[in-house]
Amino acid sequence: MLDAAILSQLRQVYAGLEADIALVMQPSDHAKQEELRTMLTELASTSDKLSVREEGTPSDAPRFALHKNGEPSGITFTGVPGGHEFTSLVLAVLHIDGKGKQPDEGLIDRVRRLKGPIHLRTFVSLSCENCPDVVQALNLMATHHPDFHHETVDGGVVPELVESLGIRGVPAVHKDTTLVSSGKTTLAELLARLEQTYGSEESVEPRELGHFDVVVIGGGPAGASSAVYSARKGLSTVVITDRMGGQLQDTKGIENLISVPYTEGPKLSANLADHLGHYGIDVLAHRRVTAVEPGTPVKLSLDSGETVTAGSLIVATGAKWRELGVPGEKEYLGRGVAFCPHCDGPLFKGKDIAVVGGGNSGVEAAIDLAGIVKSVTVLEFMPEAKADQVLLDKLASLPNASLITNARTVSVEGDGSVAHGLVYEDRASGEHHTLDVAGVFVQIGLVPNSSFLGDVVDTNRYGEIVIDDKCRTSATNIYAAGDVTTVPYKQIVVAIGEGAKAALAAFEDRMVA
Repeated sequence: MLDAAILSQLRQVYAGLEADIALVMQPSDHAKQEELRTMLTELASTSDKLSVREEGTPSDAPRFALHKNGEPSGITFTGVPGGHEFTSLVLAVLHIDGKGKQPDEGLIDRVRRLKGPIHLRTFVSLSCENCPDVVQALNLMATHHPDFHHETVDGGVVPELVESLGIRGVPAVHKDTTLVSSGKTTLAELLARLEQTYGSEESVEPRELGHFDVVVIGGGPAGASSAVYSARKGLSTVVITDRMGGQLQDTKGIENLISVPYTEGPKLSANLADHLGHYGIDVLAHRRVTAVEPGTPVKLSLDSGETVTAGSLIVATGAKWRELGVPGEKEYLGRGVAFCPHCDGPLFKGKDIAVVGGGNSGVEAAIDLAGIVKSVTVLEFMPEAKADQVLLDKLASLPNASLITNARTVSVEGDGSVAHGLVYEDRASGEHHTLDVAGVFVQIGLVPNSSFLGDVVDTNRYGEIVIDDKCRTSATNIYAAGDVTTVPYKQIVVAIGEGAKAALAAFEDRMVA
């Protein structure tokens, strides 16, 4: 099941294991039980510290738990963790042993202060590229909290449970039958939601992180470029980010980064992080800035309870998916409303769905989904769809796809459990129509991540930070770069250049101050 190359790599990865880690299967008559047994046996063959055994009460699905030195670790998998989740299993073993990349002590302290007991289940699909981030974050938390239990569930092996919970999007994190989180998210966001859900003990430790010449908010191309250029000027520099790479983590093929004919978002994100490391730049990961107090210095408050001050602040927070802002959208998020066709598409197999947005991303999503679903209807607000003609021609050639233009989405309808329809207005006639669909995929572009700044800097009506030709904002000592700003053309190569420009401007102003 695992080829020779993977087994060889795993022997190297697990060469330093110190604890005895058991993969404890529950008995089951499920058709995939032997497949699971084979995978775990082969995995365990890569280290004498790993073992497999079967014990406990019978299960209706293939299920196993990870034990450390004879004790449960709090991590369980239901299903056969192949596909993208195989990495989650490999990392879980390392993290249980205290190996692999770990959060900094500030994050670990927040995890330990969560009020237990905590019992969570994350429902995933093995084709979901966002699911491993959530699974790995929660598994990591379980290794640092004495009363934290996390189960990863492949929805494909428990379809009745998925249906009963009304799950229409993954990853879907549940506390009992209550949805805690749905869709792509970060460790920082998950931790904040768990603090709201379970509560947290007060910290007695001081939370001031000190002063830096330059603080960069954002770990995408603009933020990394700003940090590297600042560090090269000899300035103490720190990057604050909820995830390294930003939007790049959700980007597949990249073919327009000059001198790099082809790369992919996650790989480029790793390269950015590596470049920061070459300059010894501090990265405060899995954090978000909640407030900025302008002045000399600039003071920042973080969602972790920490504070930091900066001689110069560079905001490079990028953008996020734009929401429709209609009734039912938030209520049915993860229960019919989705933003990622690659992740959530398999959950709508054989169902009727709608895609809102007739640009390239919307039409591309519809084309991909048409191979899975019963039918897909694209709704475009304008009289004509904005996608490239080659994409529109492909859409028109599909027998189960259709396009409605001049359509304004009014609401997402549902029964309180799952979505079952979308109401739109014909903008020409004013008439309302209902589409009977099980899913609504929103693909209407991006909105800048600038709301945390409040009125500290000037923004335009789209929320973009207004900058001059040297990336200065309306506030002294505060600069901005990349997709969060008014700079035209939201492209990786543009963001990289803008990040460098912001850092150089901040250095120039520092020299003449």
